[in-house]
Order: sequence, then structure tokens, then C-alpha cells
Amino acid sequence: MGSLQNKSVSTAVGVALGAAALGGALAAGARCIQLVRTRAGRARVKVLKLEDGSEVRVLAQGGVFQSATYLGERWSEPVFEYIRAFDTMFEALAQMRAWYAHGIGRVLMLGGGGFSYPKALLVARDDVWMDVVEADPAIVQMARRWFYLDRLEQEVGPRLGICTEDARVYLERISMEGAQPVLYDVVISDVFAGADPVRSVATVQALQRVREHLTPGGLYMANIVSRDHGTDISFLRDALASALRVFAHASVIQTTDEELGEEDNYLLIASDEDYSFADAIAYGEDFPGEPLFD
Repeated sequence: MGSLQNKSVSTAVGVALGAAALGGALAAGARCIQLVRTRAGRARVKVLKLEDGSEVRVLAQGGVFQSATYLGERWSEPVFEYIRAFDTMFEALAQMRAWYAHGIGRVLMLGGGGFSYPKALLVARDDVWMDVVEADPAIVQMARRWFYLDRLEQEVGPRLGICTEDARVYLERISMEGAQPVLYDVVISDVFAGADPVRSVATVQALQRVREHLTPGGLYMANIVSRDHGTDISFLRDALASALRVFAHASVIQTTDEELGEEDNYLLIASDEDYSFADAIAYGEDFPGEPLFD
């Protein structure tokens, strides 16, 4: 188990890409196949080769990779380590079933991009339903054309729901609709505008909305990316402080993807239950930063 210090974690290895700076050699060798105009600016769909010879299709925007997919038979397999790390939720499954008499059957994902994790989760587990909130219709259209979202929709049918709406607006709207709240076992936040995290879904008020829509013992998970080549983890510290204002417990896990970028990714997991996660990083009482507020 590693540890987090108040300073930037310069000794922490690894890079992953919810939004991570493009690796220079990879970016230079990429072949652009489409320019997409999105609400956050221009995005490019590119094809590049990894060191093992695999071809991947990526969505590049604002100097970062936003999404990626293998081509062909590996179409639903995650390229990035941080996407695979979302499966950490299943480490809580046995305890969740024992203590709360429910498992992980319904998941909300804020941020669709290339639908990397929806593909991986829904293809691997036929007992899971997922709602995905993506603000930009152009991104959804791009995902259908280049990132196998059309195939996913055909294969899983109604188990995938897509809402083209701002993530915070969605949380507020479902909180106001009807007396019976929409409940999820897990809520995942993977929302970026280029390289920048979307602050509006990381505030204390936003997380209070998330908590309202979690089943007892449910999990909140967020992908958080460092800045300045891993030397600045201030947003991680502040997001952790925000989570601890709303939830009783919060864990941090570092994901690693050395080939594909120049920033570090961290997975923040919060819950009212004290689950144990194998790769959780120890942090001191003085590590959380300042809570974020609207």
C-alpha cells in the first residue's frame, strides 16, 4: 500500500487518461481520420499503434486523450488502466450483499465520451443496467460511428440508457422529479472539458445530490487527473475533502498507464460504508484539501 503526502506525489508512477496529456511519440505517430466540432471545441478522432502492435482509435481534445477503443475483436476491452479500475466497485459486492441485501445492478455514469466503460461493463456482466449522461450530442454521434456505441446498443438493448444532458442538470432534475427517487448502486463521474475537470459535479452540493440517488451502501466513484506532469494534485485533495463532507468514508486509488500519457490518474471512491479496497492509498488527516462549493 502506498501513501499520499501533502506535497505533490512526484514519486507516484503511472499515467492514465480520463484526460491525460498525450505521449509525445504516440501523438506524433497518430493518423487523424475525422475532425469533430463539440461544445468544448474541436476534437479529433485518430488511429495510432501501441508498442505491442495493437491499433487503437482515440478521441483527442484539448491536448488530451478523452477516449480510446481497440479495433476488431477487442472492441469492448478497455484501453486505459483507469477504465479497468472502475471494476474496483466489485470488491465491495460481497459486503454490499451481506449488509444491504442488494448487489450492483444499476449504475449511473456521468460523462460518456467514447463509452469505454459502458462497453466493458455491460458486455462482461449481463445483470447490470447502466444510464450514461453525456452533455454533447456530437460526442454521442461520434461514439456511435467510431467507438462501437452502435454495436453496444444493439447487443445490450434496454440495459443501456443514454441521456444527452449536462451532468449536474441531470442530477438536479432527477432530484425534483416525483416522490420516488431514481436510485443507483454506483454513480461514476468521468467528466472533463478537454484537460479540465468539470467542477460543478465535484462540489459538496453536487455530491449531496449523488448521495440522494444511491442505494444504501452505494458507491460514488470519480476519475481525477493530476496537472503539470503529476506535480499538482490539488484537485484530488479538494475533491476528497468534498466527498468527506458528504460521505462517511473515502478511498483513493492510483491507476497507472505509462505508455499513453504524461499525467497521473486517481480513482476516488466514497460511501457511507467502510469498504476495504486492495489498492487504496493511505493518506493522513491533513491530506484532504478545501471542500468545493457551488
